[in-house]
Amino acid sequence: MQQGPAADTEHLRVRRERGYTVLEFRGEIDIVAAAEIGPHLDAATAVAAPQVVIDLSRIDFFDCSGLRLLYRARGRILEHGGHLHLVCAHPLTLRILRATGLSRLLRPAPTLDAALGRHETTSGTL
Repeated sequence: MQQGPAADTEHLRVRRERGYTVLEFRGEIDIVAAAEIGPHLDAATAVAAPQVVIDLSRIDFFDCSGLRLLYRARGRILEHGGHLHLVCAHPLTLRILRATGLSRLLRPAPTLDAALGRHETTSGTL
């Protein structure tokens, strides 16, 4: 991903913070939002050893399209030898993450500061 200006769309804000590319999902994450977010997620995870945070703290709704984005990001980051952190404190979204088992693969942190303060072994790497 280019290190140029941050990207802003209706459902996504992309920025750099503390050496990480932060993809802040916003609003309703459904099939329409996933189509918008997908190319940005692919760009952020296409580099060698990507350092990425997906921040779900500003979402209102999250369905299986959002889960697919998280699985896709995790797979691409592992393939490229990087690290992925997840920020999520929304009770319903956490419930979805637990029910699908994704919370075991990407342990959600309640805040961006907490996610970036974690040791690498909890960041979605194998």
